[in-house]
Amino acid sequence: MAALLGIMFAVLLLCFLFICRLYMVVKMGPKHRPGASGPVSVVVVAGSGGHTSEILRLMECLSAAYTPRHYVIADTDRISEEKICAFENSKQQANSKFAICRIPRSREVHQSWSSSVISTLNALWYSLPLMLRLKPDVVLCNGPGTCVPMCAAGLLLGILGIKKVLIVYVESICRVHMLSLSGKILYPLSDYFFVQWPSLRDKYPKAIFLGRLV
Repeated sequence: MAALLGIMFAVLLLCFLFICRLYMVVKMGPKHRPGASGPVSVVVVAGSGGHTSEILRLMECLSAAYTPRHYVIADTDRISEEKICAFENSKQQANSKFAICRIPRSREVHQSWSSSVISTLNALWYSLPLMLRLKPDVVLCNGPGTCVPMCAAGLLLGILGIKKVLIVYVESICRVHMLSLSGKILYPLSDYFFVQWPSLRDKYPKAIFLGRLV
């Protein structure tokens, strides 16, 4: 009985320390200024449907200082790869570097919620070594399911003291009154959370509203 109580106490203590560390990592985000002394390495999470088109329109606004750019897409997403390559080839900037990385899809369309948990954990399993290898300064995403495990992996780098990774989330222009599921999950965890409609800004105090971004 004493051993069981000891194990339970240890587990609760670890959970408490994890939550405290997560809180510290999220809170220090606005004070963190990547790129102060050089280029900003960025992971850009793209997704099927309109997510890739929107995220590429955001990328048009970024300067050449955001390099290298690592695009992360689902392993079954061929259309996004074509769009990304066309976009990068059109930039033709000197010393511009980009790469496309793949992880398993977190959730297929119409996939059940119970099986989505398993597929998301599987995607996280692949996201962790990828994030450890890239060690980006920023993760930029706008709602595809693939962004959840990638942002979770980025947060873990900060929790483990490896590197603070800024999580920048831009909610899709299609979301007028309610956040997407990815948005609801990442709203409390993002360092910067942008919305494109005033109705969402009024509902979510942490959200930043700068008008239409894409």
